[in-house]
Amino acid sequence: MRRLNFKNTFVFLGIGISIFLIQACQQEAGEGGTSTIRGKVFGKYYNSSFTYSSGSQYVPDKDVYIIYGDSYSFGDRTKTSYDGSYEFSYLQTGKYKVYVYSNDSSMNSPSGSITLIQEVNLTENYQTIELEDFITFE
Repeated sequence: MRRLNFKNTFVFLGIGISIFLIQACQQEAGEGGTSTIRGKVFGKYYNSSFTYSSGSQYVPDKDVYIIYGDSYSFGDRTKTSYDGSYEFSYLQTGKYKVYVYSNDSSMNSPSGSITLIQEVNLTENYQTIELEDFITFE
């Protein structure tokens, strides 16, 4: 008859709990963290044939999207403020893509618009990354 060895039982239980906790602490890109990505959208305004410029300014009320990690669809969307600024807060460490739509000044796109994308890698907590301005054609 074998005796139950409590020492070995506790060792295996400890290893199992440690593996579970390590996997639970590994978080993917997305919300729930302490980092921030911010930037601005600057627009160049033209007529429909892009032959006449009517000026340029930071674009208010423009949709800005973010993709978390390797996802295929956006994870969140925000609108720019009156001064063209936007911000995505409370992000985990990881890879992100931030994008906006712009009119296609080459007029080669069937939809008339193109996607402008900037990739970001948040590597530590409490990090704030300021992206270069997106320059769109409006």
